[in-house]
Amino acid sequence: MQLTLTSDQRLIRDSIRDFALKEILPHRMEWDESQHFPRDLFQRMGELGLMGMLVPEQYGGAGLGYYEYKMAIEELAKVCGSIGLSMAAHNSLCTGHILQFGSEEQKQRWLPKLASGQWIGAWGLTEANTGSDAMRMRCVAEKDGDEWVLNGTKNWITHGITGDVAVVLARTGELLDSRGITAFVVERGTPGFSGGKKENKLGMRSSETAEMIFDQCRIPAANVLGEVGEGFIQAMKILDGGRISIASLALGMAKGALETATQYAKEREQFGQPIARFQAIAFKLADMATSIEAADLLTLQACELKTQGKAVTKESAMAKYEASEVCVRVATEGVQILGGYGYTKDFPAEKFYRDSKLCTIGEGTSEIQKLVISRELLKA
Repeated sequence: MQLTLTSDQRLIRDSIRDFALKEILPHRMEWDESQHFPRDLFQRMGELGLMGMLVPEQYGGAGLGYYEYKMAIEELAKVCGSIGLSMAAHNSLCTGHILQFGSEEQKQRWLPKLASGQWIGAWGLTEANTGSDAMRMRCVAEKDGDEWVLNGTKNWITHGITGDVAVVLARTGELLDSRGITAFVVERGTPGFSGGKKENKLGMRSSETAEMIFDQCRIPAANVLGEVGEGFIQAMKILDGGRISIASLALGMAKGALETATQYAKEREQFGQPIARFQAIAFKLADMATSIEAADLLTLQACELKTQGKAVTKESAMAKYEASEVCVRVATEGVQILGGYGYTKDFPAEKFYRDSKLCTIGEGTSEIQKLVISRELLKA
């Protein structure tokens, strides 16, 4: 397991950090207040290689690994969780699904545009009635000659309105049949495919979350990813990698919240000395830092197994579960350390606080992670 960065990785980290400070930091609160999704920013991120980090160079990607991917999400999330979330969803869900299960023709067709940031990707699994219970989905696809006709609505979709291409999971068999769901690639502009309601969220406000609506949407059979009926099984494998993304996102925000609280504690004086000298505050910082380090190690373990091509279901669920819960605790303590100032928008503590909660919900709730972990433990 890699515990220190190589010289090349440090260069990548520094370039991402510099980009985040110059291109994201000056605008993060403006974007957050207005729920503005900065589409042009992601094109510039594509030029840096951030939109196709795991995509091989032959398809226009950066050809990097999970250690670099984790590091990149963290650096963005230290400044703005929303940007880190959108980058992660684009890479690990939509792009990752096509990379892992697409045919050579499909990879050549879609990956270069996604990896360059020319196109933004979306991934549609969740519906209004099916969050954790994905096999009860009502979005259906029926075969009609050489086409599939897609009908239904997907909810809580990152880039549901702006995304140029989406991987969509739809029921093609019987309800509750794990082999009755198929993955399709649907391009924006396809008749019958439209964006719906945009969610007005507590946090992660500049990462677009919206409905995707399909009304007699005709999709060529060539847009099926893998085999018909494999969609649910594919989705579970994609979420294994996606949980590393959310763990990295949570770590980045937790580290940002800790940095904010530490700096404030050194500068803020009460009773004639910096509050960092008071044990009540110093011990909070110690607990925050220790929890982050523990969650970081779990995430690095998942990265290592993913890099080796080994099963990562339990380890990625552990990383996602622990890192997301740690993120919420650290962000909460960060607000407490800043006191009244932590409750204002003049400091980033309140934004870390609002953004952190999504990590315990998105891509599988903490309760679902515990279910996954316990099932893996009890397999034998």
